[in-house]
Amino acid sequence: MNMELIMQYITYALMAVGILAFAVAVFVQVIKELPGLRRIPTSVVALVVSIILCELAVIIVCQCSKVMIIWYYPIGAVIAAFIVYLVATGGWERVAEIWQRTRYKKNK
Repeated sequence: MNMELIMQYITYALMAVGILAFAVAVFVQVIKELPGLRRIPTSVVALVVSIILCELAVIIVCQCSKVMIIWYYPIGAVIAAFIVYLVATGGWERVAEIWQRTRYKKNK
């Protein structure tokens, strides 16, 4: 594999994470005030929605590209769902905060 193809796959993966995180955030905002979901913490609802959407995305992509679904695709989708969940629930700010705390600072 050449570097251009690897960068293309990385770009597709980041795009998919961004789109799925946006979809999770929108779905959670819409359904979190439903009568049965009011007592459940929003973060739990977001995690469940993230897992469902990632699984559906894998199934849709496999069906559209005529790829047979192998047993580890759904497992990979669950792992990816945690990344999507973190991005959708403001995890980027947490990562940026950790970076700011641990980066090298010049002494003036």
